[in-house]
Parts: sequence; structure tokens; C-alpha cells
Amino acid sequence: MTQTEARPQAGDTVRGAPSGESGVREKGLGGNSVGLMGSAVIGISTVAPVYCLTSTLGSTAGEVGPQMPAVFLAGFLPMLLVAFAYRELNRVMPDCGTSFTWTVKAFGPRLGWMCGWGLVIATIIVLSNLAGVATSYFWLLAGEITGNASIAALDDNKAVHIVTCLALIAAATAVSYRGMTATKGVQYALVGLQLVVLALFVVMAFQKAGSGSFDTGVDFSWSWMNPFAVESFSAFTAGLSLAIFIYWGWDACLTANEETTGSAKTPGRAALIAMVVLVGSYLATGIAAQMAVGSGDKGLGLANPDTSDNVFAALAGPVMGPALGILLFIAVVASATASLQTTFIPVARTVLAMSAYEALPPSYAKVHPRFKTPGRATVMAGIATGVFYTVMTLVSEHVLVDTIYALGLMICFYYSITAFACAWYFRRDLFRSARDFLFKGFCPVLGGVLLTAVFGKTLYDMWDPAYGSGSAVFGVGSVFVIGVGLLALGLVIMFITERRSPAFFRGEVLTKETPALVVADTV
Repeated sequence: MTQTEARPQAGDTVRGAPSGESGVREKGLGGNSVGLMGSAVIGISTVAPVYCLTSTLGSTAGEVGPQMPAVFLAGFLPMLLVAFAYRELNRVMPDCGTSFTWTVKAFGPRLGWMCGWGLVIATIIVLSNLAGVATSYFWLLAGEITGNASIAALDDNKAVHIVTCLALIAAATAVSYRGMTATKGVQYALVGLQLVVLALFVVMAFQKAGSGSFDTGVDFSWSWMNPFAVESFSAFTAGLSLAIFIYWGWDACLTANEETTGSAKTPGRAALIAMVVLVGSYLATGIAAQMAVGSGDKGLGLANPDTSDNVFAALAGPVMGPALGILLFIAVVASATASLQTTFIPVARTVLAMSAYEALPPSYAKVHPRFKTPGRATVMAGIATGVFYTVMTLVSEHVLVDTIYALGLMICFYYSITAFACAWYFRRDLFRSARDFLFKGFCPVLGGVLLTAVFGKTLYDMWDPAYGSGSAVFGVGSVFVIGVGLLALGLVIMFITERRSPAFFRGEVLTKETPALVVADTV
């Protein structure tokens, strides 16, 4: 079958071809459960803008100083370029395995398996961090509401913190288990709340900046938008790694593609909408906060090491006042909780796809007969998240900082492979039109090159114990140990899986370079 003969009409929904033709399989998920707006909301929720900002605003300012807004923009560029790759691949293969499935089709089973592993382990890392931040703000909020500092201090009790965290993970797992309809309803309220409160914080921060309320505040300068003004390339790449992290998760729109109305086009459009909302929110918040309190390491300055890992906890009262400041605590809890719930979507559906194509044990391919969700995969993701967070919390006092830095490595790894897979998969189409060359070749390759460069530089820098929290394992930076160790673990699991499921690794299940069904070329 040629691509010309297989071309449906514009607007058609393209489903995977039967197993005998391409190996792409239906999974039994509930179709037409989410529309364009719902898909975009899921993408925004998974990223969790308020959570990302409170976790990385100070750390990024500490790395690059007042150029923090420029680094936010620089981090957006490769994400946007890779989003075009996701959109084009989704148009021909709307498969919930996304990066895993597409990379297998382009490069073969082993690199595809590792790409899927990168997505899965990155998601487990961020789920654990989301649960940790939600737990901390839960007790901080309880302390603010009751006016009792001893209640807020319960978060410092490791046993209480872990138990609360595991309870939140269990609750999020239960909601995700019940399907996309339940997920969507919860998300509209939680995403709406956090965006409204974030907008209120931005307005009030600008007001504080205009009145000169804080000694550390500074006037706006266009030099903030110049990434070349960062003091060193190492500082720039460290900041860029954090900036890439704050955009991670928009591809959740794509992993829900088999459950989305108009699965060939809607998820890609939703991803682009989500990213525009995110970059606007980040720039506005970063500029407003920097004008109000500055990017220094003294007082309320964003880079103050005592508050940089949880900026909104320090700024809520001073910027918004005691009463409205509570809203910011609520927004962080809502953001982390919402993302905790939706982030189960990509990991569970990637595991489902890997199992359906015999790259993981077949038990994970089971779909709940009533809820039409990958039930077992969702539950196992919840268990893995709880175990990972518990172990890391008991081992390292700096687990949130180090795992976030390691997460940037994972994100660059599987996003860059997916970007290159797009260009290779469509290599015969690249010179059919200017549009094909731009969106199927040039943009994905450029995005992949940028992310690969960040991956390499970050890998080099994180060997130094000073990278991240400053902790080390046998003289090697703990961020390096976490990041590289988890990728190495993936290789070990892959080799074990290959012995048990040789058909997938021989290319007999999901075939390589099968001509895809192509949708008419419309943006």
C-alpha cells in the first residue's frame, strides 16, 4: 500500500492499521472521551504551572540571575519544535504509546524500548515530586488556616510526610483508574483555580514593584530577555535544564489520543494551545516576581537558598497579604494535586502500549471493562511512585532538588529521540512541499539537536557534586547517579525483557518503517 493510496480525506480520523499490515493495534480504550478544550486542559494540568514555578523559579534565578525570563523563553523553543514532531507523528499514528511506538516504527525495537523507558521513568520521578510538593503545601495550608505553627511543622516529621504523600498518590491513582471522563471533570476546576490565582499574584506583584514595597525589588530591563547575558555556558545549560522541566508534560495530550475526539488532529492542536498558555504564564510570573523582589540571594530575593526551592511559600504573604496569600497555598496544592492525577495518563498508557506490543508482560495490557482505562498499569504506576518517593526521601534530604535536575536529563533523552524519529520516519516526504520540510524535518531535527546538546552538557556538568543540591555518592554528584543510574536500569530491564519476549525485539510485532496512513496536509 502506498502513502498516496492510503490517504484519507482532510478531517478524517485515522486509526492504526491492523496488526498484519503495520503492527499498530487497538488497545480497547474508551474513544471520543475528550475534546479539544479538555485535551488542552489535561496538557496544562500535567505540566502544573503553579507547582513548576514554586519549585524552579528560585533555582533558575540562582543559576542565571536576572536572565531567568530569557531562559524560560529558551526552554520553550526546543519544546515547541518537538511539539511539531509529535503533531506530525500523531496525525499518521494516533497511538497511546506515542514516543515508544513512533520510535520503534522509525528506528527499531531497542531504541524504541529505551525511549519508552525514558518517558516512564521521567513520569515516575515527577509524580513523586508532585506528591511531595502537594504534601508540603497541604500541611502549610493547614497551618495557615488554623493559625497553628505546630500543624504546619508536621510536614517536617518524616513519617507524617511520607504517609500523607502516599495517601495523595493513592487518591490520584483511584481517580485516574476511573477513566478520562472523571479526570476531565476534576481538571477543569483545578486548572481554572490555579490560573486565576496565578494571574492575581502577577497583578499584585506588579503593584508591589511599582510602589517599591521591597528593598530587593528592581526595575524592568530588556536585558532580562537576552540569554547571551548569562555569565557562563554551564550556568545557562543548568538553567535551561530547569526551564525544559517546567514545560514537560504537554505531551499528555498525545498519550490520550486514542480517547480523544478527532484523534489524528485534536491532540496536536491541544498541545500547542497548552504550550502557548504555559509560556505566557511563566514569562508574566517570572518578570513580575523579579521586579517585585529581585533575583538576588538576600531577603525575599528569588535566589535566596533558604526559600529558592519553594518560592511561593515565601512570597505568598508579602506579595498578596495574609488573607489572599492563602489562595496561593491553595493554588499550589491544586496544581500539584491536579498534575499528580493527570500525570498517570502518559505513564499508564505508555506501559499499556508497551505491553500490547509484547515489550512488557501481557498483564499490563488489560483494560478495565467498565472504565476503559489501563487499570493494572495505572495501579502499578501508583505503587512505583510511592516506593520511589519513600526510598528517595529516606536516603536523601535533597530528593526534590536532585530528582528535578535528573528529570531534565530524562526529558531531553526521550524528547530528542522522538524528534529525530519524526524526521527519519517522514524522510521520503520531506521534499514534497515546504510545509513537509519545515514541520516534518527542519523543526524536529533542530529541536532534537538542541535537546541533545543540553543532554550532553548536563551529563557532563552533573558529574560535579556541586550540581543540584551539592550532595554526592562516592565523590560523584548525586544527580548524575540518579539520572544515569535510572537509564542504566532501563538497559538491564530491557535485556531481561528481550529474553522473555523475543518476538518484539526481532521486529515481528511492531514492524519498522511501515508506510503510514497520511492525513491531507493542513496545519
